[in-house]
Amino acid sequence: MNTRVDLTLIGIRGTPPVHRTGGAGPSDDGHLLIDGLPAAVPRNPESPYVFDGDRVLFDGTDTGVEVAAVARPRFYDLVTATGVPYERIAKLHGRSVLATTVLQTCIRYREDQRCRFCSIEASLRAGATTAVKQPAELAEVARAAVDLDGVTQMVMTTGTSAGPDRGARHLARCVRAVKQAVPELPIQVQCEPPADLSVLTDLRAAGADAVGIHVESLDDAVRRRWMPGKATVPLAEYRRAWNEAVRVFGPNRVSTYLLVGLGEDADELITGAIELAESGVYPFVVPFRPHAGTLAVDVDHATAPDPVVLERVTRTVAEHLLGIGMRGAAQQAGCAACGACSLLQVLGA
Repeated sequence: MNTRVDLTLIGIRGTPPVHRTGGAGPSDDGHLLIDGLPAAVPRNPESPYVFDGDRVLFDGTDTGVEVAAVARPRFYDLVTATGVPYERIAKLHGRSVLATTVLQTCIRYREDQRCRFCSIEASLRAGATTAVKQPAELAEVARAAVDLDGVTQMVMTTGTSAGPDRGARHLARCVRAVKQAVPELPIQVQCEPPADLSVLTDLRAAGADAVGIHVESLDDAVRRRWMPGKATVPLAEYRRAWNEAVRVFGPNRVSTYLLVGLGEDADELITGAIELAESGVYPFVVPFRPHAGTLAVDVDHATAPDPVVLERVTRTVAEHLLGIGMRGAAQQAGCAACGACSLLQVLGA
């Protein structure tokens, strides 16, 4: 477990065939299979761990960790009829997850409002993606990704829009189009709590199988420090949205990110995660991994969490999840179902 924790926090030198830079979630990572499980590992030129194609070496010594690279998907070589590369519309994450940000801009991206760990608009400015993904484009890419590369699930997230639905209605249009083209593909959607909770029913009716409503921290002081824009949405509003989402999608079809390393008390984080799990919401415990292009790195010079704390939090939450029979893989689609950015799956949760 210690090597796996180190790889999650310190990362590797080397560039696996499937990797990403900039975006809405953890980035600057390479996608590997470690001991058969998908892992999104930071790419760090100063890491003592080196990925050499089929092994991870520590100062030249084989760590004994079984590693395989995720092959570059064939759908990356295709373009739409209008000439847009498929890779700019959706990415392969982990081993078999198709992921896209349907709206690559966010009303909270002003420096005084931005989540300090997010670089959602960086990839757009770099020309690596498009601002708004069209439903027909996503359906075309999803069909190809399933047929050519065996993709088994899809994640659709969105930057927050100015409307009361906070981007959920466009998500619903995209889900509906993909489900018409690839009805067998499970899809998770991710958005802020919509002001009008009826759009959660719309998302489910469109064909979404699971939903992520990501709070990142349950500590209001931490929220104001790290995500000032999102912190204007009260935790009570998140709880109402989670409860309604569990009613609409069912228990363990709803999840939320909880980041370890933002300064929240570890015991309080554990307690909050357990309370979420008891309410039917999967607490996806993930280490905060600062990456270039975010305020966390460029302004705060933030560092990754203490590995001892990360392991204790993850292990304690995993034990509770296993005790109540809640596993991320049961969500069918989404970050928790993939598990590559967390250590929960390593512990069986």
